[in-house]
Amino acid sequence: MPRPALLAHDLVRHLGGRRVLDGVCLTASPGHRIGLIGENGAGKSTLLRVLAGVDAPDAGSVTRPDGLGFLHQELPYDAGSTIAAVLDEALREAREDLAALDRLGGELARVPEDDPRHRELLHAYGRRLEQAQDRQSWDADRRAALVLDGLGLGALGHDRTLGSLSGGQRGRLALAALLVRRPPALLLDEPTNHLDDEAAAFLEEQLRGLPGAVVLASHDRAFLDAVCTDVIDLDPAVDGPVRYGGDYSAYLSEKRTERERWERRYAEEQQELEHLRRSAGVTARRVAPDRGPRDNEKMGYGHRGVRVQSQISRRVRNATRRLEELERAQVPEPPRPLRFAAGDLAARAEEAPQPLVALRDVRVPGRLALDALEIAATDRLLVTGGNGAGKSTLLAVLAGRLPAEGEVRRRRRLTVGLLTQDTEFERPDRTVSDTYELSLGPERAEKVPLGSLGLMHEADLGKPVGHLSVGQRRRLALALLVARPPHLLLLDEPTNHLSPRLCDELEAALGTGPGAIVVASHDRWLRRRWRGRELRLEHRWGDRSRTRRRSGTRATADGGAGAAVTLLAAHRGHWSGW
Repeated sequence: MPRPALLAHDLVRHLGGRRVLDGVCLTASPGHRIGLIGENGAGKSTLLRVLAGVDAPDAGSVTRPDGLGFLHQELPYDAGSTIAAVLDEALREAREDLAALDRLGGELARVPEDDPRHRELLHAYGRRLEQAQDRQSWDADRRAALVLDGLGLGALGHDRTLGSLSGGQRGRLALAALLVRRPPALLLDEPTNHLDDEAAAFLEEQLRGLPGAVVLASHDRAFLDAVCTDVIDLDPAVDGPVRYGGDYSAYLSEKRTERERWERRYAEEQQELEHLRRSAGVTARRVAPDRGPRDNEKMGYGHRGVRVQSQISRRVRNATRRLEELERAQVPEPPRPLRFAAGDLAARAEEAPQPLVALRDVRVPGRLALDALEIAATDRLLVTGGNGAGKSTLLAVLAGRLPAEGEVRRRRRLTVGLLTQDTEFERPDRTVSDTYELSLGPERAEKVPLGSLGLMHEADLGKPVGHLSVGQRRRLALALLVARPPHLLLLDEPTNHLSPRLCDELEAALGTGPGAIVVASHDRWLRRRWRGRELRLEHRWGDRSRTRRRSGTRATADGGAGAAVTLLAAHRGHWSGW
C-alpha cells in the first residue's frame, strides 16, 4: 500500500495582527526530509504547529497521515509522569500491531478460504503487517533501549519523574519517544538544541532511516546539511516561499544566486520606471494643447502639426500604459535582512594583575566539580562537554547566580551578563520596546536604540513579548546584554533558536573587541571556527573533576593552537572580591 503524504494547501495564519503564513503550500512525500529555513518570526514554528493540527489555519487546509508525530519546543509531558510511562505510550502502537497480527492470524486460520470473510481478513492482515514493518514493531523494545542510549538517557532509571530531569533530558526523552514510535510523518522543532555531538549524529542516522516524511525547523547548520533532501525558505522572496532540492549547502549556494537575481531585477525595473515617468512627463508637455509652434517649426507647422501631434500623443499613451502596467506588477523591493550591528559585546575592565574571576576547588554537588579556572580580562573561552557535564552550572557560578563549595573570587565592581538557555520575561504583556526601555533605562535605551542592533525587526517592536517566538525572545535578551556591555559576558548555547545567518554574524562578533566572553555550546560549526581557549567538561566519577582521565580527572583548558594549559592548584575557603 502507498504510504500517505503530508499535504498543505494555501495556508494562511495571522498572529498578533500580522500575517505570518500567506498562502503556503507544501507536499512532504514519504522518504523526503524537508528543512524549514528563515529568520526568527518567519513562521517556521507556526507552520509546524498548523501542519500538526495544534493550531488551526485562518485559511487553507492540511491533509496529514494518521499518527503523525510532533516534537514541540515546549515539552508536552506532565512533570509527574515517569520515564516508564512515556516509553509505554511510545511502544503502545507497536504492541497493538503485534496483538492485532496474532488475532488476525488466528482468525485467518479458523476461517475457510472460500468464506467471504477470508478475503477481508487477509486484506486487514496485510495492512497491519505493512504498518508493523514500517514501525519495526517486533524490534520495538530493543530499539527503545538503543534510542535511549543513543540520546544519552540510557543510565536514567525508568522510575524517574520528568520533574526530576533537566530541561535537556526532558527534551531528549520527548525526541526518543517519537523515534521509538516511528510515525508515518514526523514534525520536529529545533530537535538538536539539547544534543551533544554523539546524540546529534545518532539522530541524523535515525531520521535518514525513517520511511515516512520528515519536516523540521533547525538552526543547526551541520544537522541540516546531514539530513535534508529539500529546504523551504520562508524568508520574503519575490514569488513567496521557495523550495530548494538538496541539502543545506546546496540551498546556500542557490539562495545567494537568487538574491542577486532579485536585486538585479528590482534595480532594472526601477530604472525603467524612472525612464517611463520622465519620458511620459516630458512628452506630455510637448503635446500640451496650448503649446504654440517653436521658431524652427513655424514654416511647416501647419503642414506637419497634426501628424506630429498625433505621433507624440501615441507615444504618451504607450508610455503611460507601460508605466501603469509596470507599477501594478513591479517586483517588490528585496527586504533588508537583519544584520547584527552591535558594537563590542563586552566592556574593557580596568588594568589589573588579577583575573576577573578565579575558581578553585569548586563543587556543586551532583552538577559540577572543577579544580580551578581563571578568566582574564580579555579572555575568549569556549566551554564544551556532554549533556549534564556542568556547562550551564559553571556559567551560573561565574555569574554569581548559583552558590558553590570552594573558592570563588571576583574582581570588585565587576559587571557580568548571562544569556540563559530559557528566555522568559516577567511581563509578557509588555511590548518589546517598553521592555527594552524599562530594562535599560530611558537614557541608555535612547543612546543605543533597539533597532540599531540588528536583532529585531521594526514591525516587532510594538508586539507584547509574550507573542514573540522563542528565537525572537532570545534576540531581545541578547540585545539587553549587548546594549550595556558587561566586563564578562556569559552565553549559554547562544546559537539556539537563532537563524543560521545570525549565528554566523554573532560568531564573528565573539572573536573581537575588549572584555571577556565565555561561551557554552554544542554547536559544531561554532566550535570548528573557535579561535580562543577551550575547556571541556566531562561527567565525573566519584568526587573527581569532570575532565576525563583514566584514573579520575582534573580540568584543563586548551589554547586556540591546541596547547594544554594547566589550571591553578586547589585551595580551601571562599574568596570575596578584590
